[in-house]
Amino acid sequence: MTTPESHSDDVRDIVIVGGGPAAHRLTESLVARNPADLRITVVTEETYVPYDRVGLSKRFTSEDPLHLGEPELWEDPRVRLRTGATVTAVNTADRRVTIADSETLTYDELVLATGSSAPRPPIDNAEHIALYRTIDDVNWLRSQVAELAERLGRAPQCTVIGGGLLGLEAAGGLKDLGAEVTVVHSKPWLMNAQLDEYGGRTLNRLLEDQGFHLHMGERPASLAVAEPAFPDGAAIPGCRYSLQFSESEDVAADLVVAAIGISARDELAVAAGLRCADSGGVVIDQQCATSAVGVWAIGEVASFQGTCMGLVAPANAMAEVVADRICGGEAVFEGFDTAAKLKLAGMDVASFGDCFAQTPGALEVVFADAVAGVYQKLVVTDDAKTLLGGVFVGDATPYTALRPLLDRELPAEPGAFLSAAGGQDIEMDLPDDAQICSCKDVSASQIRSAVAGDGTNSPCADMGCLKACTRVGTQCGSCIPLAKKVMEKQMLACGMEVSTALCEHFTQSRSELYEAVHDAGLRSFTAIVDQLGSPADSSVNFGCDVCKPAIASILAAVHDDYVLDGGRGVLQDTNDRALANMQKDGTYSVVPRVPAGEITPAKLKVIAEVAEDFDLYTKITGAQRVDMFGARLEQLPAIWRRLVDAGFESGQAYGKALRNVKSCVGSTWCRYGVQDSVAMAIQLELRYRGLRSPHKLKFGVSGCARECAEARGKDVGVIATEHGWNMYVGGNGGATPAHAQLLAKDLDDETLLRYIDRYIAYYVRTADRLQRTARWIEDMPQGIDHLYDVIVNDSLGIAADLERVIAEHVDHYEDEWAATLRDPQRLRRFRSFVNAPETPDTELAYVVERGQRRPANDAEILASQQGTNGPVLVNGPRIPLRQSDRDSSLNRTKAGTR
Repeated sequence: MTTPESHSDDVRDIVIVGGGPAAHRLTESLVARNPADLRITVVTEETYVPYDRVGLSKRFTSEDPLHLGEPELWEDPRVRLRTGATVTAVNTADRRVTIADSETLTYDELVLATGSSAPRPPIDNAEHIALYRTIDDVNWLRSQVAELAERLGRAPQCTVIGGGLLGLEAAGGLKDLGAEVTVVHSKPWLMNAQLDEYGGRTLNRLLEDQGFHLHMGERPASLAVAEPAFPDGAAIPGCRYSLQFSESEDVAADLVVAAIGISARDELAVAAGLRCADSGGVVIDQQCATSAVGVWAIGEVASFQGTCMGLVAPANAMAEVVADRICGGEAVFEGFDTAAKLKLAGMDVASFGDCFAQTPGALEVVFADAVAGVYQKLVVTDDAKTLLGGVFVGDATPYTALRPLLDRELPAEPGAFLSAAGGQDIEMDLPDDAQICSCKDVSASQIRSAVAGDGTNSPCADMGCLKACTRVGTQCGSCIPLAKKVMEKQMLACGMEVSTALCEHFTQSRSELYEAVHDAGLRSFTAIVDQLGSPADSSVNFGCDVCKPAIASILAAVHDDYVLDGGRGVLQDTNDRALANMQKDGTYSVVPRVPAGEITPAKLKVIAEVAEDFDLYTKITGAQRVDMFGARLEQLPAIWRRLVDAGFESGQAYGKALRNVKSCVGSTWCRYGVQDSVAMAIQLELRYRGLRSPHKLKFGVSGCARECAEARGKDVGVIATEHGWNMYVGGNGGATPAHAQLLAKDLDDETLLRYIDRYIAYYVRTADRLQRTARWIEDMPQGIDHLYDVIVNDSLGIAADLERVIAEHVDHYEDEWAATLRDPQRLRRFRSFVNAPETPDTELAYVVERGQRRPANDAEILASQQGTNGPVLVNGPRIPLRQSDRDSSLNRTKAGTR
């Protein structure tokens, strides 16, 4: 046994066992209090830094590390993080914990944050059932679904046992991976712990409409397993598993996943002799103290009044109580916040408070539309004044604003808050103690104080500053719209201007500049500066990396001119100036447009020949196109000459414009297709190609509800039905993914195009700089409802003008590379230097991997210089960058010698 760490009277040792969100929150809170006498050790079994388990479903389709807070927390000298370490014993008499390698740690205060485990159902062969609990679980599920799809040659049949929050998130993640998903739930309706029967049955219907299969009202009795799964590596025609039931038909599955609740990880506490609840969990009081002196418990392992809760808000609240108590405070845990919001594509579901109306005398104010799949309910006191709870399915718009008013008097009649019933966005002055952000426990008063400043800290006048100051919105982000409202209202109360300025050079917002440029017919940056700049200054030094590309985009959208003419070239960033994407080695990628992914063998042959002749690395992108990497600047015209001659156009992969329209094969080939998705996708891509916009745009068209084109993840998603097309809007990938919302359904071709015209033109006209469509809709008053009124009902009377904008674009469209190749002056841009020689005299370093070359890394270049295992060197000059590009890019190109 190793010697325990020295114990000092001057330093108190805090040992936290567990590495989940509760442990992270406690560590963060202790450090924020800045005590001089604390030394914090966090011991976690997982090999990861504590991560956001609430966002675990993101890992199904991305490599998001799910980091909580700032990584600097774990670099603080007062904090030591021990990952991959298991605590095996706790000695409360000696105040020691033992780690698996026999190391011991002494403590002054011990906090058990061991969380919970995911149980399997108690049935035969349960060991074959996978779990959904950790990053490793999700990584395994991803690889398993991919392997099954490859071996079986079809969509894997996946069954998820459990229809609660975790089960539905797991089901949604598996469906996003392309699996056919069945949800098995013991109750007649989903999320029965959070939703009443009508709300739950509405959710049942919504999921079935999205293609999920439901097996409700019965627990599985056993699991039958066929062995082996893949004899001799060959695919089997049927499913390996059969989930069997006592009273209904079996459910066949290639993969079975359980998400049926939580089991508190209280084994350490039990062995240490701490008081534990009969149902599991370490018993705590209002101070979050256990039965042993100096030992606390927080999060899912803590049993308060006989309950363990698997939600992040109460775990955070417990962490704050313990941090306060350790630092000499008197905070108490008030009880569980049971508010919950489902994180599942296309599912707007939330509940909070007394959603089952169990309070004596409680009244329920309900709006229900079974056909539309919308259910909204507020629970209030018998005088209809005080809010007790709420349930929202299909439209959870009121949830964010109402949740802080729990147990408070409503400022209007309850029915006025039901958006689905025509309720409006009511102006409310939230009380100071109203909780705005439950993840970080930020109140309205904290936001107001941050906006006002305190003499030491400067006033916060934007969301970035507010996040840094209060941590509001830095975890799940759902509170940001409400936090922004509170911030802006406080700014006005303090006499501060709520700025919508584009930058320091223009007081107008991007949408205001767009209207001004459009109305005045301005065609150059200089003219815009002279008439609209502040201060008016047409010198070459005027402008910045914010306003220059924004105005370049506005000019391109308003006039549809060649983007680099008329002095507009200097406004663009490196990619737009080169009409290609710069890569980290200074070369460029070439992406020809392949509408809807449909391509002839002859065109495929041209791409192959070009890639081979110019020695380009090739990759099929997620947008159904071929990306060719490694082209030098001066090679781009020659490459595009051959592509244009073969009938290709620029794919605009470098621009804030339509990138692509993804499609499945639709009714042309697929036996499930109900509409010709390929033809529609081609029509859309050719219609909106080259249209410059505030941010990049991606479309998707699926030929049936199976959604193979992932249309609900696109800015415009079109899904075929037997009655026409359903149109979805506002789906985005990127750092903060969002799923598209249904705007209109069962549209014919003509109506669909008309609505998309209006939607895209309205977005181009009114969105902020670099604002994705998802954020644009979020920022709208009444969100999707407002958009529906504008696009479908023409509430602003601008539909004809919006359609005219797109019609003019279609008439005036010209491929940028075809236009470039016709003009010798435009071609002059594609020289590495003004006096560049025909044969470059510098080199880039590459290695050959998987049959293609890629940029060499630093270690490989060093090996080359030492004469061992060197990379293959390929001629090509390093491309000079603008200073702004140099500052924001990591250019790892290394010069070599022949």
